[in-house]
Amino acid sequence: MTTLELGAFWAALDAVPVADDAEALYTTDTAEGRLRRANLASYLAHVGIGADTVLVAEAPGWRGMTNTGIPFTSMRELGTLGFDVLVPPDPTAPWEASSRVVHAALQDWSGPLPLAWAIFPHHPFVAGDRLTNRTPRPAEVRSGAPVALALLEALGAARGSGHPVRVVAVGRKAQGALALAGIDAVAVRHPAQGGAAQFTEQVRALQR
Repeated sequence: MTTLELGAFWAALDAVPVADDAEALYTTDTAEGRLRRANLASYLAHVGIGADTVLVAEAPGWRGMTNTGIPFTSMRELGTLGFDVLVPPDPTAPWEASSRVVHAALQDWSGPLPLAWAIFPHHPFVAGDRLTNRTPRPAEVRSGAPVALALLEALGAARGSGHPVRVVAVGRKAQGALALAGIDAVAVRHPAQGGAAQFTEQVRALQR
Protein backbone atom coordinates (compact mmCIF):
# COMPACT_ATOMS: atom_id res chain seq x y z
CA MET A 1 0.00 0.00 0.00
CA THR A 2 1.23 3.47 -0.82
CA THR A 3 1.47 6.52 1.40
CA LEU A 4 -1.33 8.09 -0.64
CA GLU A 5 -3.66 5.15 -0.05
CA LEU A 6 -2.92 5.22 3.69
CA GLY A 7 -3.47 8.94 4.20
CA ALA A 8 -6.98 8.50 5.57
CA PHE A 9 -5.80 5.64 7.79
CA TRP A 10 -3.11 7.72 9.51
CA ALA A 11 -5.49 10.65 9.92
CA ALA A 12 -8.14 8.41 11.51
CA LEU A 13 -5.54 6.80 13.77
CA ASP A 14 -4.28 10.15 15.02
CA ALA A 15 -7.84 11.27 15.75
CA VAL A 16 -8.71 8.44 18.19
CA PRO A 17 -9.12 9.90 21.72
CA VAL A 18 -6.82 8.63 24.47
CA ALA A 19 -8.25 8.01 27.95
CA ASP A 20 -6.14 8.26 31.11
CA ASP A 21 -6.02 4.47 31.26
CA ALA A 22 -4.93 3.98 27.65
CA GLU A 23 -1.70 4.57 25.78
CA ALA A 24 -1.46 6.05 22.28
CA LEU A 25 1.03 3.77 20.59
CA TYR A 26 1.68 5.75 17.43
CA THR A 27 2.07 9.29 18.65
CA THR A 28 4.82 11.32 17.02
CA ASP A 29 5.45 13.12 20.32
CA THR A 30 7.71 10.40 21.76
CA ALA A 31 10.63 8.34 20.49
CA GLU A 32 8.74 5.15 21.34
CA GLY A 33 5.70 6.30 19.40
CA ARG A 34 7.76 7.24 16.37
CA LEU A 35 9.48 3.83 16.42
CA ARG A 36 6.15 1.99 16.56
CA ARG A 37 4.76 4.19 13.79
CA ALA A 38 7.76 3.49 11.56
CA ASN A 39 7.43 -0.25 12.17
CA LEU A 40 3.70 -0.16 11.45
CA ALA A 41 4.33 1.75 8.22
CA SER A 42 6.87 -0.88 7.13
CA TYR A 43 4.47 -3.67 8.03
CA LEU A 44 1.60 -2.12 6.09
CA ALA A 45 3.83 -1.46 3.08
CA HIS A 46 5.09 -5.04 2.91
CA VAL A 47 2.23 -7.23 4.13
CA GLY A 48 -0.55 -4.95 2.91
CA ILE A 49 0.53 -5.09 -0.72
CA GLY A 50 -1.45 -8.19 -1.62
CA ALA A 51 -3.39 -9.05 1.53
CA ASP A 52 -6.96 -10.18 0.91
CA THR A 53 -7.70 -11.09 4.54
CA VAL A 54 -7.52 -8.95 7.68
CA LEU A 55 -7.28 -10.55 11.12
CA VAL A 56 -8.78 -8.11 13.61
CA ALA A 57 -8.05 -8.41 17.31
CA GLU A 58 -9.67 -6.43 20.10
CA ALA A 59 -6.77 -4.29 21.35
CA PRO A 60 -2.96 -4.30 21.65
CA GLY A 61 -1.38 -6.25 24.49
CA TRP A 62 1.41 -4.93 26.67
CA ARG A 63 3.77 -7.79 25.83
CA GLY A 64 3.58 -7.56 22.03
CA MET A 65 2.15 -4.85 19.82
CA THR A 66 2.68 -2.23 22.54
CA ASN A 67 6.42 -2.79 22.15
CA THR A 68 6.84 -3.33 18.43
CA GLY A 69 3.94 -1.39 16.93
CA ILE A 70 3.12 -4.39 14.74
CA PRO A 71 -0.05 -6.39 15.50
CA PHE A 72 0.49 -9.88 16.94
CA THR A 73 4.25 -9.34 16.92
CA SER A 74 6.40 -9.40 20.04
CA MET A 75 10.16 -8.99 20.36
CA ARG A 76 10.60 -12.70 19.65
CA GLU A 77 9.08 -12.42 16.16
CA LEU A 78 10.45 -9.01 15.25
CA GLY A 79 13.53 -10.36 13.50
CA THR A 80 11.64 -12.95 11.44
CA LEU A 81 9.41 -10.63 9.42
CA GLY A 82 11.45 -10.44 6.23
CA PHE A 83 11.69 -6.65 6.12
CA ASP A 84 13.59 -4.01 8.05
CA VAL A 85 12.16 -2.84 11.37
CA LEU A 86 13.37 -0.79 14.31
CA VAL A 87 14.11 -2.58 17.58
CA PRO A 88 12.71 -1.05 20.81
CA PRO A 89 15.59 -0.36 23.20
CA ASP A 90 13.63 -1.04 26.39
CA PRO A 91 10.83 -3.55 25.71
CA THR A 92 8.42 -4.40 28.51
CA ALA A 93 8.53 -8.14 27.71
CA PRO A 94 10.58 -10.47 25.49
CA TRP A 95 7.65 -12.38 24.06
CA GLU A 96 3.87 -12.76 23.93
CA ALA A 97 2.10 -16.11 23.77
CA SER A 98 -0.57 -14.99 21.28
CA SER A 99 2.04 -13.52 18.93
CA ARG A 100 3.95 -16.79 18.89
CA VAL A 101 0.82 -18.78 18.04
CA VAL A 102 -0.29 -16.41 15.28
CA HIS A 103 3.11 -16.40 13.57
CA ALA A 104 3.35 -20.19 13.82
CA ALA A 105 -0.14 -20.60 12.32
CA LEU A 106 0.80 -18.40 9.36
CA GLN A 107 4.22 -19.95 8.80
CA ASP A 108 3.11 -22.22 5.95
CA TRP A 109 0.48 -19.86 4.56
CA SER A 110 0.24 -20.05 0.77
CA GLY A 111 -0.31 -16.76 -1.00
CA PRO A 112 -0.28 -13.25 0.45
CA LEU A 113 -0.18 -13.19 4.25
CA PRO A 114 -3.23 -11.85 6.09
CA LEU A 115 -2.86 -8.39 7.56
CA ALA A 116 -3.51 -7.98 11.29
CA TRP A 117 -4.99 -5.02 13.14
CA ALA A 118 -6.81 -4.13 16.39
CA ILE A 119 -10.26 -2.56 16.40
CA PHE A 120 -9.11 -0.27 19.26
CA PRO A 121 -5.59 0.85 18.29
CA HIS A 122 -4.47 2.25 21.66
CA HIS A 123 -3.27 0.06 24.51
CA PRO A 124 -5.98 -0.09 27.23
CA PHE A 125 -4.62 -0.90 30.68
CA VAL A 126 -5.86 -1.13 34.24
CA ALA A 127 -5.60 2.34 35.74
CA GLY A 128 -2.23 2.90 37.34
CA ASP A 129 -0.48 -0.13 35.79
CA ARG A 130 0.65 0.11 32.17
CA LEU A 131 1.88 -3.49 32.27
CA THR A 132 -1.68 -4.84 32.17
CA ASN A 133 -4.45 -5.22 29.61
CA ARG A 134 -8.11 -4.35 29.97
CA THR A 135 -11.09 -4.72 27.66
CA PRO A 136 -11.71 -1.56 25.64
CA ARG A 137 -14.95 0.23 26.42
CA PRO A 138 -17.74 0.38 23.81
CA ALA A 139 -17.00 4.06 23.28
CA GLU A 140 -13.33 3.24 22.64
CA VAL A 141 -14.31 0.58 20.14
CA ARG A 142 -16.52 3.07 18.34
CA SER A 143 -13.71 5.60 18.29
CA GLY A 144 -11.38 3.04 16.71
CA ALA A 145 -13.87 1.91 14.07
CA PRO A 146 -12.98 4.67 11.54
CA VAL A 147 -9.37 3.49 11.65
CA ALA A 148 -10.34 -0.08 10.78
CA LEU A 149 -12.65 1.15 8.06
CA ALA A 150 -9.93 3.36 6.58
CA LEU A 151 -7.54 0.41 6.59
CA LEU A 152 -10.07 -1.80 4.80
CA GLU A 153 -10.67 0.94 2.24
CA ALA A 154 -6.92 1.30 1.66
CA LEU A 155 -6.60 -2.45 1.17
CA GLY A 156 -9.50 -2.42 -1.25
CA ALA A 157 -7.93 0.44 -3.21
CA ALA A 158 -4.60 -1.37 -3.34
CA ARG A 159 -6.23 -4.57 -4.61
CA GLY A 160 -8.58 -2.94 -7.08
CA SER A 161 -12.21 -3.65 -7.88
CA GLY A 162 -13.39 -7.23 -7.96
CA HIS A 163 -11.07 -8.35 -5.17
CA PRO A 164 -12.95 -8.08 -1.86
CA VAL A 165 -11.14 -8.02 1.45
CA ARG A 166 -12.23 -10.63 4.00
CA VAL A 167 -12.46 -9.60 7.67
CA VAL A 168 -11.78 -12.25 10.33
CA ALA A 169 -12.29 -11.48 14.02
CA VAL A 170 -9.79 -13.05 16.39
CA GLY A 171 -12.10 -14.06 19.23
CA ARG A 172 -15.74 -13.36 20.02
CA LYS A 173 -14.91 -10.11 21.79
CA ALA A 174 -13.29 -8.81 18.62
CA GLN A 175 -16.27 -9.98 16.60
CA GLY A 176 -18.61 -8.10 18.92
CA ALA A 177 -16.41 -5.03 18.72
CA LEU A 178 -16.49 -5.16 14.93
CA ALA A 179 -20.27 -5.57 15.00
CA LEU A 180 -20.51 -2.42 17.15
CA ALA A 181 -18.52 -0.69 14.44
CA GLY A 182 -20.85 -1.98 11.74
CA ILE A 183 -18.29 -4.39 10.29
CA ASP A 184 -19.37 -7.99 9.59
CA ALA A 185 -16.72 -10.60 10.30
CA VAL A 186 -16.39 -14.32 10.76
CA ALA A 187 -14.75 -15.31 14.04
CA VAL A 188 -11.90 -17.67 14.84
CA ARG A 189 -10.91 -18.78 18.32
CA HIS A 190 -8.56 -16.43 20.14
CA PRO A 191 -5.18 -18.16 20.61
CA ALA A 192 -4.93 -17.26 24.31
CA GLN A 193 -6.15 -19.32 27.27
CA GLY A 194 -5.93 -22.75 25.66
CA GLY A 195 -7.18 -21.73 22.23
CA ALA A 196 -3.92 -22.17 20.29
CA ALA A 197 -4.75 -25.47 18.59
CA GLN A 198 -8.26 -24.44 17.55
CA PHE A 199 -7.07 -21.03 16.38
CA THR A 200 -4.35 -22.63 14.25
CA GLU A 201 -6.79 -25.11 12.70
CA GLN A 202 -9.37 -22.41 11.92
CA VAL A 203 -6.85 -19.96 10.48
CA ARG A 204 -5.24 -22.54 8.22
CA ALA A 205 -8.71 -23.46 6.94
CA LEU A 206 -9.09 -19.85 5.73
CA GLN A 207 -6.48 -20.26 3.00
CA ARG A 208 -7.97 -19.69 -0.41
